[in-house]
Amino acid sequence: QAEAAQPQPGQPDPAAAAPEKCEMCATPVPAEHGHVADLEQATLLCACRACYLLFTQEQAGRGRYRAVPDRYLADPSSPLSVAEWDELEIPVGLAFFLHSSLRGEVAGFYPSPAGATECRLDLQAWHRLGAAHPLLAAAAPDVEAILISRSDSGVDCFLVPIDACYELAGRMRLHWRGFDGGSEARASIADFLDTVRSRARAFRRDS
Repeated sequence: QAEAAQPQPGQPDPAAAAPEKCEMCATPVPAEHGHVADLEQATLLCACRACYLLFTQEQAGRGRYRAVPDRYLADPSSPLSVAEWDELEIPVGLAFFLHSSLRGEVAGFYPSPAGATECRLDLQAWHRLGAAHPLLAAAAPDVEAILISRSDSGVDCFLVPIDACYELAGRMRLHWRGFDGGSEARASIADFLDTVRSRARAFRRDS
């Protein structure tokens, strides 16, 4: 197999200079752009504004594609306790939970060096917690997730777009070193969680 041509010294790398494009219509998109979830392939597609808005309608594309919302929510009036987190029996301190319309149930995942790894989830415990903490049941199926972080200071819980979870998994793949991840991975996760906190608005039960 022939090796790809390398840029000459002093010349820009054409691949690096190429702008991102909408994966639905090939229109160039800025660095900050929306995403559309392909429910059949369980993937995210970069989308221009026009394509993104098209798929905010649930029946567009025969229901295969859904625009990923950009809302971040937290409910400080109803925090999860450490004991409640322990009920879920998740083997790590950071996980996200997604309701799949195709599977008809909630699945739990945690970011790992291999990407997003699915973990066994006690659905009865999840539904019990959802009854006590409405934020857990507020995520839109397929396109939003509940992100929960357990640390020495307590438990943080957020509703986030699913593309944020893809970003988190990507950070883990990029920065994880050794058995415990290393300082670079921990710093990247801390930076990610700080960004989520800064974007999160207060959850309203009547919304």
